[in-house]
Amino acid sequence: MKVLVTGGAGYIGSHVVRQLIARGDDVLVLDNLSNGHRESVGTAHLEIMDLADNAGLNRVLQEFQPVAVMHFAAFIEVSKSVQNPLKYYQNNTAKGFALLAACVDAGIRNFIFSSSAAVYGNPVTGPIPESAPLAPINPYGFSKLFVEQALRDLSVASDFRYVALRYFNAAGADPSGEIGESHDPESHLIPLILKAAAGERENICIFGTDYATKDGTCVRDYVHVNDLADAHLKALDYLKDGGASHFFNCGYGHGYSVREVVETVRQVTGRNFSVLEAPRRVGDPAELVADSSRMKEILKWKPQFDNLVTIVQTAWNWEMNRRY
Repeated sequence: MKVLVTGGAGYIGSHVVRQLIARGDDVLVLDNLSNGHRESVGTAHLEIMDLADNAGLNRVLQEFQPVAVMHFAAFIEVSKSVQNPLKYYQNNTAKGFALLAACVDAGIRNFIFSSSAAVYGNPVTGPIPESAPLAPINPYGFSKLFVEQALRDLSVASDFRYVALRYFNAAGADPSGEIGESHDPESHLIPLILKAAAGERENICIFGTDYATKDGTCVRDYVHVNDLADAHLKALDYLKDGGASHFFNCGYGHGYSVREVVETVRQVTGRNFSVLEAPRRVGDPAELVADSSRMKEILKWKPQFDNLVTIVQTAWNWEMNRRY
């Protein structure tokens, strides 16, 4: 099956590309390499391109004619979206709209969107079902929600079909240690703590210790990146087989606090490091935990890595392989 993957040189995209290739799909990656890494795409063909290049995008889609498009390319840092909202709306929303328009023009009708639990904002209940109110509290969340709305409208207006996966907290690395999480600068909790454990950082900082959670620190539903990648493949097959458009939460249904993650890293690595406490960051909800029962029922998704120790261990293996 021909699949075009935007942002396929990035963290989640590269793990999806790896699984697509392993099962024999024909994969074309579009990435401007602003945050991705050329070596992460493996044997997939890489076209270095920005989604703002409308002529190039139209040419590639017309020539390759994929059965489906998987869209990962986006900025992801919540705090930076608060500081520079237009940058996020231009990159995540406007370029998302441009990609959708190009897909429609090329006759491509199957689309898988990398969305986010940030569309829920501060949830009123947990675990969060897909029916929960959509009320983002930061520009990043809104930048994803606007694309979701465009997908809804397209599916009503035409035979365009989509699956939008609302990620909770992607974490871990492929067990091979060959690909993993590598952002510059890094903003995600587990790799930041691992860098402290490896001596690359002087300390790790906990932002907010007064939340209404079990230990006062934020709670997140950490989902292993390979389970997340598997969800994309199941979504792809679902659309290919004629499945209706859907939004799905992608998480394990239980969360870990920042303090619990810190202690798990100490356990896995056998190393100690300095932990500082700081005020809350703007735009951080206290707790985000998924109700992913809909995805498990409809897509038959069966996670294989639902264990924080496993998640941290695979991330640590990647950190050590990348370093040495």
